[in-house]
Amino acid sequence: MKRGLLAEWIADGVWRLQGNPGRLNVYFLEDGDGVVQFDAGGRCMLELVRAAAAQIGPLTEVVLGHAHTDHRGTAPFLGVPVCCHGDEVEDAEGSGGWRYWGDLGSMDRPRRMLHKHLLHPRYWDGGPVAIERTLAPGDTVAGFEVVHVPGHAPGLIALVRHSDGVALTSDLFYTVDQWCNDTAPRLPDADWNDDTALARESLARFAAIDVSVAWPGHGDPVRGDVRGQLRAAAAAA
Repeated sequence: MKRGLLAEWIADGVWRLQGNPGRLNVYFLEDGDGVVQFDAGGRCMLELVRAAAAQIGPLTEVVLGHAHTDHRGTAPFLGVPVCCHGDEVEDAEGSGGWRYWGDLGSMDRPRRMLHKHLLHPRYWDGGPVAIERTLAPGDTVAGFEVVHVPGHAPGLIALVRHSDGVALTSDLFYTVDQWCNDTAPRLPDADWNDDTALARESLARFAAIDVSVAWPGHGDPVRGDVRGQLRAAAAAA
């Protein structure tokens, strides 16, 4: 294990870098002589991401768990190929999720203004990013299997390493509330989902996979009885 790095070592060959606002998680996966980045966090994390990737080094590819503005933010600036699920290309190269979020009219006005006029434009979104190639269920990324879990986003993917049960789940579930306080695993808020019913189905289906730890797109991981906790989250939604 390498020590004294910006990113936190969380499993064999896997590192996490967390940034704010949003407790956004970016993951680095050792792959041969290089490193693959899973999720791109917010643009506000760019210098940290560059420095962390250089320490573990060198960055060869960015894989988007999905293309929402707070998960594609650094991708346009890293100078490496970017890939995602085929159903996520439209948002990676386009609105970053705004095409189905609309005007966030279901939110109270202060929170809506915070997101529309501060968090997304000033801290998170780096803008559209060109996609070099697409991923499909069953493909592998640095020893992890690609699992398609649509609902929160059409092309949302998780990565699962079956040898030790490590899962990187992007926004399949949240472990934070709207103010980024810790919570039990829960379905993402409907305001941010393309299809909440489908998100619930995907979470329930993912809960059938044998996973020892699940690292989300925001906040801290789910450990222990991961499958039971995720089943409960799907049932409660």
